[in-house]
Parts: sequence; C-alpha cells; structure tokens
Amino acid sequence: MSKPTIDDVAALAGVARTTVSRVLNHQPNVREEVRDKVMRAVQMLGYRVNLQARHLAGRKALRLALVHASDFDSEPNSYFGSALELGATRASARIGAQLVTHVVNQNDPGAAAEIIANASDDQCDGIILTPPFADDIELLRALEAMGCRVAAIAAGPASEAVVATLGIDDRQAGYDIGRHLLGQGHRAFGFIKGLSGHLSAETRFDGFAAALAEAGIPDEAIARERGNFTFRSGLECAQRLLDRAEPITALVCANDDMAAGALLAAHKLGLRIPQDIAITGFDDTPVSEIVWPPLTTIHQPLRAMGARAVERLAELVGGQPAGGGREVLEHRLVVRESSQSS
Repeated sequence: MSKPTIDDVAALAGVARTTVSRVLNHQPNVREEVRDKVMRAVQMLGYRVNLQARHLAGRKALRLALVHASDFDSEPNSYFGSALELGATRASARIGAQLVTHVVNQNDPGAAAEIIANASDDQCDGIILTPPFADDIELLRALEAMGCRVAAIAAGPASEAVVATLGIDDRQAGYDIGRHLLGQGHRAFGFIKGLSGHLSAETRFDGFAAALAEAGIPDEAIARERGNFTFRSGLECAQRLLDRAEPITALVCANDDMAAGALLAAHKLGLRIPQDIAITGFDDTPVSEIVWPPLTTIHQPLRAMGARAVERLAELVGGQPAGGGREVLEHRLVVRESSQSS
C-alpha cells in the first residue's frame, strides 16, 4: 500500500489541500471544527509529514530544543548528555530540523519556568527533556498546552501518561546485573543509587533486588548508599560501603561514572577486582572501557535514544496524535573484567 499523501488527507477531510497545510503548520485563522476534521483524517490515514521535503521547499523548518539537566555544583555526567546530543544533532540534520540546546540547573526552583520561557523564545515545535525534568508532570503539561510537543528521555511511569517517552527497560537491566553477579557466586551485595529524582534509575535497583529475592536474599540485606551520578560521589559512597563491618563482595553502581569512583576506592584499599570485590556500572560509556579493570555494565543506546527522540517529535508535529506512551529501546549486559571470574 502506498503512503498516504496530503491530497488523501484533504479528500478524506473534505477540505482544500492548502487548509491541510495550514493545519499541519499550526497557522492561525483555521476554525476549530475544520482543524479537528483534518487531524482526524491524519490519524485515520496514518499520514506523516515529509519534514525534509518541507524544509527543502523553503518552508518553516522544524525547530526543536534539547534540555540538559545539570547540577552546577558538581561535575556533569561525562557522557550521558553528550551522547544524547550527538544522536539528536545527527537526526536533526538528516530531516532538516533546527536543534538548539540549553543547560538548565536542576536545583534552581525556577528551572521549569526557564525551560518554558526558552521554548517560547525559541518558538519550539518540540522539546527533548532528560531527568529530572522528564518527570516534572506540571512542566510536561505546560509545554504541551502551549503547543510544544515533548519527548521525555528515561522518564518514569507517570510521564508516560502525559507525553511520549523513550528509554530502556531499566528494571530488566537491573535484574540482568543481579542474575550475572549471582551466577558468579556472590551473596553479599552493595548498591550505589543515583539521584532520588531520577525515577527510571530507581527501577534499576528494583530489578536488581528482584533478582536477589529470587535467590533468597531479601532487600534489606543489600547495603546501599545514594550518590549523584558523579565520580566523586561514587568514590565517597564506595568508601563508606567498603568500611562496613560486614563485608560485601559485589558492588553495583547506577552509572559508570560512580562505578569508576568505586574502582578507585577499592584500589586505595588494596582490594583485588574482581577476586575480592566485583564492581559494575551502567550506561556503557567510554570510561567503562578505559578504567582498570574494564567495567561490566549495561549498554544503554544513548545516541539512538537522542535520534529517536527527534524522529518522534517530528512525527508528533507532523500530525500523529499527541499523548502518552513509551517506546522501549534494547539494552544489553556487557561483561568485562571487573566482575568476571577467571
């Protein structure tokens, strides 16, 4: 079956081709009942705007924004934001969209207002948000209400009911790490969590705990600390966990930067890795391969997530119905020397 065209939409809606174009380009002076008829026809036909052709024809280019959440008081995640931006930039160039980026202090009480103002000033058709902004329901609704479509990266379940979300199955990924470490014979575990506002990262612990529960190890038996996804927090949290009277033999970290810090803490104590303690990370960032020993981790396709977020926004702006939903991208366990017994 051939792809539906703008003329097919016009015929089904009973309006002129130019009217369909005005609706899809969010132009004024279109009666609400006409706009509804056009959007119903778009939905019924599964019509998608050819954004690249529209750009080449000299019409208004799709304008998108990517918001990086940052803690201005600590070093940023070394790879998460840059990988998302690289994927989003490449996808934007491919479809002829304009992409602007903003770094917003996640600890600023006025952060949400700043994001809304930026979206308005930039005249954004769509915006990509990362945690914790991806889990700010009031912010998501405000952006959608002003006609700015949202793609939320690694958001929690509540966001899925409001906007389009993308991410991996974090719970299953945590479960995979737990099963791997159990298979290596470990029974005494520690876990370094990330920021409490990062809801998808919290489910990594849930999945990990579920794997241990199946082996008869209760949740309360897991020693835990909370970091903030930085190298320093991983170092400090690991030092506290390794100083405990009850030793642990496996330490799971919610991202690779914290796992790199945990490796340093173990090295300082003269511990052999993985003979004395196994350490794992999450994300499969470049640092996971250059530390010693290289980290066992979960590969999270960050560049693909950034690219898919752009594509998803293009689909929404092009006429696909707005609303919630989650698109799950594939992850995989990458086993390296930091946990693999010889």
